[in-house]
Amino acid sequence: MASWVSFLLFLFCQSISQAQEVISSIPIIEFTTETPINNVVQDPQTGRIYLGAVNTIFQLGPSLRLEARAETGPKEDARTCTPPASACQDTKLLPNHNKLLLVHPSNGSLIVCGSRYRGICSLLNLTNVEQQLYYSDSKGERTYVASIEDNVNVVGVMSNYSKDGQTFSVFLVGKGYGSLDSTKLISTRILEDFRDWVVFESIIEASTVQTTPFVPRYLHDFRHAFKEDGFVYFLFSRTLDGTDNKNLTYVSRLCEDDHHYYSHTELQLNCGPNNRYNKVQAAYVASPGKELARFMTESGTYGKVVSWSKVLFIVASPDDDDSDSALCMYSLNSINERLVDIISACYSDSGKISGYPAVDIPYSYKNDEFCTSKIAKDMLENFKCGADFLPSPLASKPRFALKADAVLTKLGLLTAVAIAVENDHTIAFLGNNQGEVFKISKVPVQTCLQKKDCQSCAKLTDPYCGWCVLEGRCTRRSECRRAEEKNGWLWSPRQQCVKIVSFYPPSLSCKKTQKVKINIPSLPIIGLSDRLQCNIRSFQSEGTMSDSGQISCNLPHPSLIPQTPEDQDFVAVAIAVFINETVRLATREFKFYNCAATVKKSENTPCMSCVASQWGCQWNTFDHTCSDMDDSVVGPNIIKHRKCPQFENPDPVLIPVGYKTRISFEGINLDLYQGRVFTIGTELMRNVEEEVNFEDGPFYTFSGFNFSYNKSPETNVLFYVKDKESGKKMDSTLNVTLYNCSMGREDCSLCKNSDPKYRCVWCAKQKACVYEKLCNTQGLEDPSDIECPDPQITDIIPRFGPMLGGISITIRGSNLGIHKEDIKSIMVVGEPCIHQEEKYSVSTSVVCEIGPVHIKNTHWGQVEVEVKGGKRGTSSMFFTYRDPIPEEVKPARGPKAGGTLITISGRFLDTGSRDDVQLCPCLGREYFGAEITCRTGEYRADKVPSDLLTVTLKYGKNTTKTFPEAFQFLENPIVLDHQPKGSFVCGGRNIVVTGSGFDLIQTAVMKVHGDKSTAIEVSKNDTVIQFRSPTVNNTLNQHFRTYIQLDNMVKELKPFEYHPDPYFNVLTKKVITEASIIIVTGRGFSKAMTAKEAQAFVGDVPCQVNTLQDDKLFLDPPSTQPRARSRRQRRDTRPELLDLMIKFGKGEWVVGSVQYEKKKNDLSFYIIIPAVIVPMLLIITISFYCYRRKSQQAEREYEKVKHQLENLEESVRDRCKKEFTDLMIEMEDHTNDLSEGRIPFLDYKNYTDRVFFLPSKDGANDVMITGKLDIPEARRVTVTQALNQFSNLLNSKTFLINFIRTLERSHDFNARAKVYFASLLTVALHGKLEYYTDIMRTLLLELMEEYVHSKNPKLMLRRSETVVERMLCNWMSICLYQFLKDSAGEPLYKLFRAIKHQIEKGPVDARVKKAKYTLNDTGLLGDDVEYSVLTLQVLVQGEGPDVTPVKVLNCDTISQVKEKIIEQVYKNLPYSLRPKVDSVTLEWRPGSTGQILSDLDLTSQKEGRWKRINTLAHYNVRDNATLVLSRVGHTQQNYDQNQENHEERNALLEDDKVFHLVRPTDELDEIKSKRGSIKDKSMTKAITEIYLTRLLSVKGTLQQFVDDFFRSVLCSGAVVPPAVKYFFDFLDEQAMKHQVDEETIHIWKTNSLPLRFWVNILKNPHFIFDVHVSEVVDASLSVIAQTFMDACTKSEHKLSRDSPSNKLLYAKEISTYKKMVDDYYKGIRQMVPVSDQDMNTHLAEVSRSHTDKLNTQVALHQLYQYASKYYDGIIASLDEDPAAQSKQLTLRLQQIAAALENKVTDL
Repeated sequence: MASWVSFLLFLFCQSISQAQEVISSIPIIEFTTETPINNVVQDPQTGRIYLGAVNTIFQLGPSLRLEARAETGPKEDARTCTPPASACQDTKLLPNHNKLLLVHPSNGSLIVCGSRYRGICSLLNLTNVEQQLYYSDSKGERTYVASIEDNVNVVGVMSNYSKDGQTFSVFLVGKGYGSLDSTKLISTRILEDFRDWVVFESIIEASTVQTTPFVPRYLHDFRHAFKEDGFVYFLFSRTLDGTDNKNLTYVSRLCEDDHHYYSHTELQLNCGPNNRYNKVQAAYVASPGKELARFMTESGTYGKVVSWSKVLFIVASPDDDDSDSALCMYSLNSINERLVDIISACYSDSGKISGYPAVDIPYSYKNDEFCTSKIAKDMLENFKCGADFLPSPLASKPRFALKADAVLTKLGLLTAVAIAVENDHTIAFLGNNQGEVFKISKVPVQTCLQKKDCQSCAKLTDPYCGWCVLEGRCTRRSECRRAEEKNGWLWSPRQQCVKIVSFYPPSLSCKKTQKVKINIPSLPIIGLSDRLQCNIRSFQSEGTMSDSGQISCNLPHPSLIPQTPEDQDFVAVAIAVFINETVRLATREFKFYNCAATVKKSENTPCMSCVASQWGCQWNTFDHTCSDMDDSVVGPNIIKHRKCPQFENPDPVLIPVGYKTRISFEGINLDLYQGRVFTIGTELMRNVEEEVNFEDGPFYTFSGFNFSYNKSPETNVLFYVKDKESGKKMDSTLNVTLYNCSMGREDCSLCKNSDPKYRCVWCAKQKACVYEKLCNTQGLEDPSDIECPDPQITDIIPRFGPMLGGISITIRGSNLGIHKEDIKSIMVVGEPCIHQEEKYSVSTSVVCEIGPVHIKNTHWGQVEVEVKGGKRGTSSMFFTYRDPIPEEVKPARGPKAGGTLITISGRFLDTGSRDDVQLCPCLGREYFGAEITCRTGEYRADKVPSDLLTVTLKYGKNTTKTFPEAFQFLENPIVLDHQPKGSFVCGGRNIVVTGSGFDLIQTAVMKVHGDKSTAIEVSKNDTVIQFRSPTVNNTLNQHFRTYIQLDNMVKELKPFEYHPDPYFNVLTKKVITEASIIIVTGRGFSKAMTAKEAQAFVGDVPCQVNTLQDDKLFLDPPSTQPRARSRRQRRDTRPELLDLMIKFGKGEWVVGSVQYEKKKNDLSFYIIIPAVIVPMLLIITISFYCYRRKSQQAEREYEKVKHQLENLEESVRDRCKKEFTDLMIEMEDHTNDLSEGRIPFLDYKNYTDRVFFLPSKDGANDVMITGKLDIPEARRVTVTQALNQFSNLLNSKTFLINFIRTLERSHDFNARAKVYFASLLTVALHGKLEYYTDIMRTLLLELMEEYVHSKNPKLMLRRSETVVERMLCNWMSICLYQFLKDSAGEPLYKLFRAIKHQIEKGPVDARVKKAKYTLNDTGLLGDDVEYSVLTLQVLVQGEGPDVTPVKVLNCDTISQVKEKIIEQVYKNLPYSLRPKVDSVTLEWRPGSTGQILSDLDLTSQKEGRWKRINTLAHYNVRDNATLVLSRVGHTQQNYDQNQENHEERNALLEDDKVFHLVRPTDELDEIKSKRGSIKDKSMTKAITEIYLTRLLSVKGTLQQFVDDFFRSVLCSGAVVPPAVKYFFDFLDEQAMKHQVDEETIHIWKTNSLPLRFWVNILKNPHFIFDVHVSEVVDASLSVIAQTFMDACTKSEHKLSRDSPSNKLLYAKEISTYKKMVDDYYKGIRQMVPVSDQDMNTHLAEVSRSHTDKLNTQVALHQLYQYASKYYDGIIASLDEDPAAQSKQLTLRLQQIAAALENKVTDL
């Protein structure tokens, strides 16, 4: 059946990765999640897609664009926790797996059920999943829907439920059993509160499928749920009766309106032969295409199926083998019919069908009869949904399972299936557990369009594609304009194309031309406007349509037809039919024949070859030519049919060699050759021809030839006949057999045994077998009567036999008789030997079985054979009787699996032959000779180790030799692990297999099934075997399984993956030097290779692989000059090009050619040093002559100086090279491991608190941040009321302007107070930001007037010297908060993380706060600190057994290590929620005891008065060490230890003479001065400037992140916050009004936004993120902030060598950034203006969203403190203002003062 389904279910077995290579030019729409996806659903109304992933729900648009995401985890939970979690103990953060995802379209919600809190569900908004519509964790167990077990599957389907006249939306859930779950297999859950029911409560209690204690034993695994025609179906696997673990697939059915589950009936589904695929993995329900429906009906297996029927498609696998899967189909009609049969059998027929029990009641311990009811069959319709008095649930017996053939099988585990219908055909999409999709892919149309001809389009077999005939394109049907016309669009899977079926005429002579009719049956309708054309090579002719539908075209002139090829009699030329000039319809070859060339086919029968050819040629006997058939040419010499003159029927047909034999033959049709003379010859007798003699009638003779031939006993000879006059060959079929009697008949007996027809005789005189007439006996006797000579014996095999005989020997020779009966007797050493007639060979060999020889008789002698006639033959060689003497057996033991090669050594072991020897316990012999070897078979007995077994050696029938207790079977070796777990298909990777018992093994082989590749062991001991992975054939496109065979034991290596060979890009860098880094790019490097394993060669010299990443290799160049591997004579002087070859195992790739150059810098050293030292030597020499009495001490000092110079020069060279290497590596490493994660944005309140108040003098303790006011309880109501009145007063513009002016006029109202006051005012007025903006505008206008007329306008807004300037800063902070979250925050966070990551890659001095990697030269660590990277395995005490790998440096202090561990372990928590360094302890457990690690303790190393802070290197902590992180006070013991350590540390810290990596310079100098050695000083003091290259290294690494941040902030093409546009327009308007120049307006904008806001945020990331900014990170951020500030200024920066390094670092980029700023300002100016109304609406929304979260009352209270302090001045100012007087503002302030200060006034 699979054959016809293969026509219908098109499965394009090609994985996505392969498909992408084919259509790499087409963009693939994809969406990637950070965590695994558990469920996917689509809203059919909107097309939106929802992904249920671990910890997240994603909402995507139809094009997979992210619209929203809701975080669902991780959550604080415990396995035994009953929610709410706040009431649980021992909780920890656990991932939330999505268990169920359902669209509830009627109320626009998404049902989401997870694995946390006992499987509680929630409702999310379908249009925005970030909005949660319902969630409750306090309703108890009745609302627990899903499972907390990761391996328990949950399925669900929407439905309705009616009660008391009301209909509710519900969903039915099928769930397997988890150890902490309820046992409800199926439940119905309500989606609204109704009476006592609450949302998500299970509203149906049916004990049969919900509360039975037997459920856990059935191992239910639900895979799918769906509803159809009033029924709900669940598909699952379970065991048959709970007594074994074998799974079976079932589909169960419920009536949708069954409120008691009485109708629950289960039907077993069998898939494949003998239900091989017994466990369902996934399913899909769909209507089939018309073609599939028709064939399903015709097959008779599925019942009647129509295109609107439903079919259940499932993928299933064997229970015990996940390497094989199948697709099966079941008609839903067939399922329902079988279910009705089961139900009817139980209700009416005692549970039987055709007399066989058909019904079972699952989940029950009852064994008595249950199908006892007798309902009349015509009443069954009334009970189709069961009843309370009828048995339930029901299930089918295995005998009545619904069976289906596997329509497709596939290697690997299939886990998903989907069905689509296109053009009435059905397409299946299958997915496996490797993430591959096997499909007829519904790919973009461009995939069809890639195919340029009909054949390649048809090969796609893609049901979405077809050939658009009249357009000549591969398209979808809908895109072919004339697809609906007959044959206008040819569907790809039908594999059909428009074809030329025939031509008329079918062929034509190459000497003629005419019209040809072309028959194309599948031709589409040709319209009147369509033009037909025929192309024959360069010849073109117009085509016309005939009435019969054929196309007529002219053929080319003979001169245009190509020459006929030498080896054939025609030339084939393609005729292509085109429509409308450009579209090719069809092509077929047309044959132009050449009659003259037909004779080449058979030169011995030229006439027959001519007239019998398919072309219809004619033969001219006069000139022996073949020409085209021409009816006008007639005559007796023209032969048109098969009446050729010819010679045939030779006699005799057997001709002996060496004897001239007369041959006669017939001649026919020779009337025209009367009186002509013929000659005869043959190729075997070249240059020899004889005349033919004419006999009577048609007969001819010739005397024959004396042939000589000795290559074989016989051969065929063909004679040719020529007309002597013309020399032309006549047709001849004279074929005879030539034979040689002597060939293969070397002796008399063989000769006499020859076939009598040959008439061969043994000629005694010649001692040879010859033709009888060639034996000259001189008439003495008849040669046929000559008797054969005596037998001769030439060999005896074997020549040794055991004393007791019983073995067969073979006697070879000649004349050993003609028949087996001719052998009369055989004697061996005087003893008779029994002839074995069945093994006799005529004349040449005799086989017999020797008997025993008496020990007293002679043991050696001759062999004698007597044949018929009494003739005897005696051997010249001797046969010897002797017994074998085995002496040793080794080895003495082997594995019970067998395969051990046993070797037996001794004397005379080669007695007899190989076939005579049998050994036990072996299966057969491997070697027979001086030693005998054999292999053991499998030992099947139970006892292992076995008893010591006897090794038995048996020769023939009678001789047995034994070794008692010589061999023992032991347990098979144990394979524990193998490393690595994969290889490239090129093979050759070193695979290490570990285990025990390998010493037993003699041969270890690695094999790959699916490719038959093998590899022998490389090395072996008792616990380790090493292999080189075999090379496999990657083109087989199949799954490889890898095994090792240890003797006979076979073990599969799981997991072991073969990966495609890596791909290498062509090397771009062509010149390398000794100091450069070679970077090779590509992909797939790290799949199956490491840097240690990989090899690289430049020419013939290896170079070290420094770093291996998946897409990059970093190579160190050779230190010596390499040469090409193959030496060729070089004729030019150009530098030699060398192959750069990468070798992974057996795979070798030449990635390019490079040119190796010695480092040019070396030359400069060799020039500079002599140039310096030679003059110095010259000066010293002159001085020596001048001061002849110079002391020897001065000479020694000179030598010291010289030595110091050399050392310094060497040191500088090494350091520069090392730093250059670091730079190259760092430039390539773009911190790929930077994890975006979830950006820890602060909420609005914390953001504003930090921006407004963190810089205040109280910092984090500021009352505005803490929100705590010390107000007595009794006065709180009064104070609150008064503050509300004060708020109202502040909302008076007259009061507020007077208030601010009064404060700013006060001399003690300093800059810090102005900033703080403005921030308080921002919070107090946050509820009316429109009003706040109005105040700010008013004050700014006053400020502008002041600066424009009396000050330098360029200085305005530069500093916060006024309240309004700080108000502007705060206003920008408020308005840009959302922009930060949506746009600029992400690149800023990435920049911060990248800086932090980069700094922590190298040493950071914890004491002096300097780092190896930084952007700030003052923070650069000026020493080359040795360090190594360690990976620690960290166990967090009290949080489970899972360890977290953390990368640290061995030079890190313990506090630094703690920081990195906390960073990694709690990476999903924001910084504020993480434990602090002082609150945790770190314990190292190298052995049975642990050691608390701390920065300082009694073991700390002392250097003089200085103490070094402890590092991991101090404690000797190694790579992969396990450390335990615990909270202080976690246990009593830990608490005591920590108290001790804390006290000890405090005592140690009293002396502040501690250092980490570098001691202060002055201290070093002091020490050095005491030592006084010039060399020591030079070696100790590093030249800091050398390390400035590190600034470049870090800058290069971070450049992309810096650029991204600048672009996000300075890109007007993206979203620009309305506040920026609004305020910049305000500045432009005022600048125009005051006639301010462009430079000044640029400065105003810069001061108001980049410098006032962005620089602040850039330098303080903790203002917007919940992070910690260390001093070393802050130093680098300051450099970037300074660069940002420089970019915003108009003035040019003059740089020189004396400029600070920080300025020089970004000097090149400043011009680019300046242009970005200019473009940004220009872009904003060109934007659509933001109106006051729009701005006010935006500000009102901000007020509404966030005001209630702020400490407004505290801000009012703090503002009043200023009013109180400057009370008198404010009162005076108000009294002077008429507007204030009219509003009685003075009175209102006095009343507020009285209430707040609890004063009694005269008011």
